[in-house]
Amino acid sequence: MASITIRNLEDSIKARLRVRAASHGRSMEDEARTILRAALGKDEAGGENLVQRIRARFASLGDVELPQPERESMREPPMLA
Repeated sequence: MASITIRNLEDSIKARLRVRAASHGRSMEDEARTILRAALGKDEAGGENLVQRIRARFASLGDVELPQPERESMREPPMLA
């Protein structure tokens, strides 16, 4: 198993972690592991890309069809002398 050291952590964050760990009956280290597992496990479990997640979030609003403008033929590039 790997270990990490977190430097320059704000005192307020450390205090909140200590309170959260105590409320769950865990050590600060175990609470940090639990938070990291929960945060990183969501991305792996979903396996969805950003577009799929956005579509899922707004699916309840219904589908939106936007008009597609007609394409014009390409203009000739300018002649530079």
